[in-house]
Amino acid sequence: MNISPIESRLAGTPITRFFQELFGNSLHFPITNILLEVLVEGPRNYLFAPDGYVIFLAGLIQAFFLSNWQGWKRLPGNLIGPALYTVVEIWLEGPSFFNSPNHILYWVIALIFGLMQAPRPSLKGFLFALTVIIEEICRASILMAMYYIFELKTNPAQTGTLAAFFSDPSHQFVTFVVILLGLIIGLSSLTAQRYLSLVRETSAQLKTYSEWLLGRDLLDQIITNPTALQLKRIQRTIMFMDIRGFTCWSEARSPEEVVNMLNRYYQTAEATLTQHNVIKFKFSADEVMAIFPTVDDGLQACLKMRLQINQFLGRHSLGVGIGLHSGQMVEGLLGSKEVKFYDVIGDTVNTAKRIESRAGAGEVLVSEAVRIALGTTFRAGPKRQITVKGKEEPVIVYPLE
Repeated sequence: MNISPIESRLAGTPITRFFQELFGNSLHFPITNILLEVLVEGPRNYLFAPDGYVIFLAGLIQAFFLSNWQGWKRLPGNLIGPALYTVVEIWLEGPSFFNSPNHILYWVIALIFGLMQAPRPSLKGFLFALTVIIEEICRASILMAMYYIFELKTNPAQTGTLAAFFSDPSHQFVTFVVILLGLIIGLSSLTAQRYLSLVRETSAQLKTYSEWLLGRDLLDQIITNPTALQLKRIQRTIMFMDIRGFTCWSEARSPEEVVNMLNRYYQTAEATLTQHNVIKFKFSADEVMAIFPTVDDGLQACLKMRLQINQFLGRHSLGVGIGLHSGQMVEGLLGSKEVKFYDVIGDTVNTAKRIESRAGAGEVLVSEAVRIALGTTFRAGPKRQITVKGKEEPVIVYPLE
């Protein structure tokens, strides 16, 4: 599935997502564990041992995968770090690896993070908030748990049990502060996630409204390059299509019936145009205008349009006339300082409209410029000369067979 530039920007670049995952989740326990073992074993002994490098690398690998994983993939994803660390350390140390409570804690914390993160995209309201807050409290509690393990390793006589550890008022104070900070961070994270969700929803709405005005391709261009739609002279192919007998038909019907028919007419036209590299199309009453990058794109769209639109309109005893012309024009954003719109201006556009006005129901007329551009692949009926408003000389057109 193609991702639009707006969606891509909100999702972040791969490197941005990697660092966000690394510093926001995957590296929290490894860094705390490294500091613990440095204090217990001494910097010199620890820095020359592989343990710290292994757990740090395990966190990097976990962040690499989790930066692209959402939903239930995050449950096994959060276990990548402890799994890699355990496998390597058992190979180095043997089963004694599990004698250290901090090694067991790594698995417990990773499992809690995975269980809180995995269902979150499908949760709303209270359950969503609960998973965020529990995760942040557990994340803050890493500090308290590692402090207890540190005391257990360095002062086992006074901290041999949890009861003995918490008999110290300073330990009680630190524990309550850590839990309270985890709660506050959880509420802050919840607020930030809800705000980001609102930004994404608003962005999606603005994207939809902008596509209505500019079209998807032009919107992608201007998001990627703000100067992409500056006024410039360019070669384009223009198609105009209009329903023959629409005014008379609509006078005998209710406004609701007319609107319903027009909406289905627009939907049929859009479905066809978007299959042929259309740059921009717009509707005005029963008229459709479309801009194509090449003559061949415009011609193929006209062929399919004539078939599908006329099949639909035939039920109402109506048909469309279509005109196709190619040439130089000025393209880009027009308007004032506050209001701008994309359009194409020039004699090519006017001529395309005049050609369409001379096409009968079910007929496609193409200009001499289109015939020359298509060369020998073009199959058309006999040449016609039509007189159009604003032109001193007749315009040569060909009916498309």
